[in-house]
Amino acid sequence: MSARFLNILVLCTGNSARSILGEALFNHLGSGRVRAFSAGSRPAGTVNPVALETLAKHGIPLPEARSKSWDEFATPGAPKIDYLFTVCASAAGEACPIWPGHPTTAHWGIDDPAHIEPLEARRAAFEAAYQALYKRIESFLKLPLETMTAQEIRAAAHRIHEENPL
Repeated sequence: MSARFLNILVLCTGNSARSILGEALFNHLGSGRVRAFSAGSRPAGTVNPVALETLAKHGIPLPEARSKSWDEFATPGAPKIDYLFTVCASAAGEACPIWPGHPTTAHWGIDDPAHIEPLEARRAAFEAAYQALYKRIESFLKLPLETMTAQEIRAAAHRIHEENPL
C-alpha cells in the first residue's frame, strides 16, 4: 500500500459552487488520506461567495479557493488523479480531457444552487448541496479504497449516490 495521498478531482462546469464544496469536504473529511481539487470545463473565474459562506458556517474555511479550468489537471506534471467526480450533468456529459492515469469516475449530480433567488433561498440551496455532498463523501471515505478495484469503487460510488439523494 502506497503512503501517497489519493487524489480526487471534483468537476463542474463553472467551478464556482458545487465542485468547490466537494473539494473542501473531501479535504476536510479525508484529512491525511486524500487530497482533493476542483475544476470546471468553463470556469466562472470567481468562487460563489455563498459557497464560501456555507463552508465557513460549518467551520471549513477554504481561503485558497479559486475557479479554474480542468485543463490544469490534464497537463504533464499535474497530480495523478485517482478518482474523478462530476457534480453537474453538464460536466458529466462533456467530452473531458484524457486524464493521466485514467482515474475511476462517478457522477454525483447536485442541483445548481448558484442562481437561485432570492438570497435566502440560495443559501438554503447551498446548504442542501453541502449536506448531500457531506453524506456522500463521508460514505465514500469509509470505503477501503486502497484495496478495492476500480469497478468496485465505481459501483460503490453509484450506490452512495443513490442512497443519498439531494
